[in-house]
Amino acid sequence: MIRDTIPAEELLSKAHTVGQYYGFTPLSTLTLKSRGSARKSADHPETLSGMALDPIAGIVVSFLKQCQNIGCAPTPRQPLFIWHTNIAPGRAAQKKAVIQFHALGTDRALADVVVIRALIALVRDIFHEEPVVRINSMGDKETRARYSRELGNFFKKRASILPEECVTCAKQDTFAAAELAIANEYADDLPAPTEHLSDASRKRFEDLLEYLEMTETPYELARNLISRGNAWNDTCFELSVGGRRVAWGSRYSDLTRHFFPGAPFNGTCAVLQVASGGKMVKKVAVPRLRFSFVHIGDEAKRFSIRLAEEFRKAHVPLTQNIGIESLTEQLSLAERRNSPYLLIMGRKEALENSAILRNQQTQVETVLPLAGLAERLKSFA
Repeated sequence: MIRDTIPAEELLSKAHTVGQYYGFTPLSTLTLKSRGSARKSADHPETLSGMALDPIAGIVVSFLKQCQNIGCAPTPRQPLFIWHTNIAPGRAAQKKAVIQFHALGTDRALADVVVIRALIALVRDIFHEEPVVRINSMGDKETRARYSRELGNFFKKRASILPEECVTCAKQDTFAAAELAIANEYADDLPAPTEHLSDASRKRFEDLLEYLEMTETPYELARNLISRGNAWNDTCFELSVGGRRVAWGSRYSDLTRHFFPGAPFNGTCAVLQVASGGKMVKKVAVPRLRFSFVHIGDEAKRFSIRLAEEFRKAHVPLTQNIGIESLTEQLSLAERRNSPYLLIMGRKEALENSAILRNQQTQVETVLPLAGLAERLKSFA
């Protein structure tokens, strides 16, 4: 039986740890850095014309508004991987804790996988069970319009055998009707959105599934998992434990243009919501990082995703920026952290199953095999 209520301090501590190993910066850190330069925005969630906002979309909109207010936006060379929560040290915990992971500014499947892997790690730590990951794709605007028409035809043709509430709902919102049919187990022959994907959406979905396979990320294809509102596009996914959904996520590139109209970019989110206590939250101690892991090339990126869990389980004080492609940007971020050691992996090292450990003070480099790497790093920590 899974826990119904998780202490806020435990959630905060574990979110900090997972964010560190997967390369997510707390929004609170970026907010502190922006003090004095923050600006007030004109947009409000209620004024997003033409956007159907479900509760999770409302949470994401609030996050984007905060990013806009502090002038926080990705660049072509440096996408942003951010985590955020409504748990604040020094304040009473909310009855419902919300933890979000966001990847902003990159269209690559790598970003989706990093978000999903971080969420898997957090859910596993919180509930002490292996979550079930279910994934589907709703496609882009073209796909959603085509799928909506197909759903409309489905409900019209089966009006005599489906419950009246489904047929009535379909006249107003075909996606809402589809969700209703799925919830009431009337959806055995419901059309699947993946059967109507545009070429671009199909390619994006295939890239994601390939990356999930290559990084040994467990998942199930879920033809009846849909995202209702037009705030979402392409990939959608959910994590469940003990048969109960605990987290949900999707891409949301159409949302970002309302907050960053000059430079529209893709966003991917995962949102976990769980009941929490009402006690005062203490500040979480953050250990000094000894290692910064930098990598270049797809082979190295795939290794870095898998190694994140090994480093975390071994409690190696390490961080990395998996989703950032540029080695120059990764090195720049590592310098700002002032880590004593740099762990480096390029294509050559990935093919040889090794990594280079550089002492930043002496510049001495040591080649280490990946087998048992986490334990070896402990001797340098």
